[in-house]
Amino acid sequence: MKSERSFRSSTARLAIAYGTVVLLLVIALQGTVFLLTSEALRSEIHTVVAAELEDLAEDFDTGGINELVAVLRSRTDSWGRTGAVYLLADDSLRPLAGNLTAWPVDVSPVDGHEVQFRINAMESGTSSSHPVWARVEQLPDNFWLLVGTDISGSEGSLRRFGFATIWGVALITALIGLLGWWYSRQTAQRVRDISATCDSIVHSDLSRRLETGRRSDEFEQLSSTVNNMLSRIEQQAVLLRATFGSIAHDLRTPLYRLRVRLEEGLLHADTSRATRELVAPVLEELDRVQRTLGTLLEIARAESGDLAQGQEQVDLAALAREMYELYSPGMQERGLQLRLDLAGAVPVAGQRQLLAQLIANLLENALKYVPAGDVLLTVRGDAAHATLAVADHGPGIAAADRERAQQPFVRLQEGSDLPQGSGLGLSLVRAITRLHRGEVELQDNQPGLRVVCTFPRWRDQGEGSPPARGISGRDGRRAPSV
Repeated sequence: MKSERSFRSSTARLAIAYGTVVLLLVIALQGTVFLLTSEALRSEIHTVVAAELEDLAEDFDTGGINELVAVLRSRTDSWGRTGAVYLLADDSLRPLAGNLTAWPVDVSPVDGHEVQFRINAMESGTSSSHPVWARVEQLPDNFWLLVGTDISGSEGSLRRFGFATIWGVALITALIGLLGWWYSRQTAQRVRDISATCDSIVHSDLSRRLETGRRSDEFEQLSSTVNNMLSRIEQQAVLLRATFGSIAHDLRTPLYRLRVRLEEGLLHADTSRATRELVAPVLEELDRVQRTLGTLLEIARAESGDLAQGQEQVDLAALAREMYELYSPGMQERGLQLRLDLAGAVPVAGQRQLLAQLIANLLENALKYVPAGDVLLTVRGDAAHATLAVADHGPGIAAADRERAQQPFVRLQEGSDLPQGSGLGLSLVRAITRLHRGEVELQDNQPGLRVVCTFPRWRDQGEGSPPARGISGRDGRRAPSV
């Protein structure tokens, strides 16, 4: 699988494409050189044979057949010195002069015919076969003249050149492949490093930056641009946290004072019944506003990605068990049966309180919207992931509305008899899950709703890793929720 992914990368495809183009150019160049060399050798052979024929034709024109026979007999030993082949034959192809003992069997007597054949020659007491290229000329009185030359040397040179070409192409192919692999590996590694650093920055610490060196290449320019963008995002995140902190301070204090004054008014003995009936809903609305404000602050903190501080190893199964013990009595009072399904320790990395808030929100939703039946809290884990799920048999959420239900202030039950919330419960669940590098999926429980949160499993960081813990301070109170 790793090799398949490497070949699918853009750097690998680019290296293969450039390597193929260069290889084709090298093959075309080497092939052209080979063909030009072959043609040059062939042209040289043709020129030499044509010159020999022209000289012998002049001798024939000067002294007739006897002069030509004398000249050819004087060149009988030309084979050993130059590799030249001569043969003069009569109209019945019987040899008259030359260094061939007979007219070649596979050569037809055709005037101007260029032929290639093989002859056997004695060299150092052994017989060897040689290729010969020759031309046939018809002389007056039906005499036939065959003049050629041994081409074994040129064929050997071409053969060696061909082998050298093949080996050269093979070596160039290997070099291109090696360079392409190195380039692809280096580029892919730099991309993976940048991607891993960006992922770590987004999910943990906005103060980190990409490393920049002295290469001044495209990756350095990209890193500089990303660092500038991260600086801007960090400034916005700091401003956002400061703004929400200021809002919390500015709103919580007057809301608290307003609530205290209203409660003090209810404690006076002269407070009328009508006043009490008027103030009681106001107090409920104040509670709702305070809960909504607190949830918005939690969502803002989670969406800002501030997980670098306080990150620890949390046993999700132990945390789920403690939340089960916390919520089970209250659900039984409402006619709900909370069941727990665990499979050993399931460690994850994150903030214990936020994960407790996530489970609390899911269980609170079940308390609010499920009239009766079972609510199943499940925690499972494998080598790479941890899964937390809460399933109920309530009204559920239609498939078309599941994505929208995770947006802030979305109320799908408006106009129904079901309780109305702030529309922030699932939004906070998604924010906390994303902060822990996880994913949320709403599924059909047939009937009802099943909310599945998947997190990366804790990977051992060596000695000094924080111990897995559940929630602390079990005093019988519920975790904050909406």
